[in-house]
Amino acid sequence: QVQLQESGPGLVKPSQTLSLTCTVSGGAITTFSYYWSWIRQPPGKGLEWIGRINYSGSTVYSPSLKSRTSVSRDTSKNQLTLQLSSVTPEDTATYYCVRAYQVTNWYDFWGPGTQVTVSS
Repeated sequence: QVQLQESGPGLVKPSQTLSLTCTVSGGAITTFSYYWSWIRQPPGKGLEWIGRINYSGSTVYSPSLKSRTSVSRDTSKNQLTLQLSSVTPEDTATYYCVRAYQVTNWYDFWGPGTQVTVSS
């Protein structure tokens, strides 16, 4: 069974870079036809898509966050990473790592999410 687990600091200071890791088990992140997305949900608000990386390492980012976002991977560790620079309190949210099937764009597996608070 595919499982995803987010990890990283729960508190980040403004202007710093948020760095999160998604550890994947039960399936390789290089598996054809799947891509991996980062999604966040601010308190009291809806889900916001951040960006994705596919099985070959190709990335796509949300236009509103592209300038501050970097999604990468470590195939040897079967891990995904998210870096969000120059954070502000508006970046406070629960961050999720999600797998999707590229044909249907269906998110079939979600990590439990990790809460990140941006505060000085």
